[in-house]
Amino acid sequence: MSPITAPLTATARRASKRGRMQVVVTADEHSLAELEALVATLPMCSTGRIFVEVPDASWIGTITAPARMTVTWLDRSRRSGAPGTGRACSAGQALSRAVTAWADEMLCEDGDATQVHLLGGFLGTADIVDHLTAACGFSADAIHTPARFGLATAR
Repeated sequence: MSPITAPLTATARRASKRGRMQVVVTADEHSLAELEALVATLPMCSTGRIFVEVPDASWIGTITAPARMTVTWLDRSRRSGAPGTGRACSAGQALSRAVTAWADEMLCEDGDATQVHLLGGFLGTADIVDHLTAACGFSADAIHTPARFGLATAR
């Protein structure tokens, strides 16, 4: 017995031909004001992730983001440093790990249009840029970093 399928509507056909647009944003405790300003400019229909690395749970608050965006707080005090070292998580390390894992899983379709806004500290941001461009083949044109970092992708 074959399954019964309904014909696609014109809207569904157009949507299936377009790649999806997603946004990934990173921040740390030093860039929370920049994060709030950026998130305020995102369209309400934005889809994606916001990763915020903070020293401890006392920094965790509320971020008003579009409904289809997920906010992930990364508490450094609850994470370890490099595997096998027994060290504490250093600034930028949790953010770098989270975003590179996200990218490896979510940047899988060539038709996807993804914007990346990296507002966190320099070390984590540099690691993320390297991973996105070298390991994932991501276009540097879609990566926005603070000009003060002097990275080639600075905007």
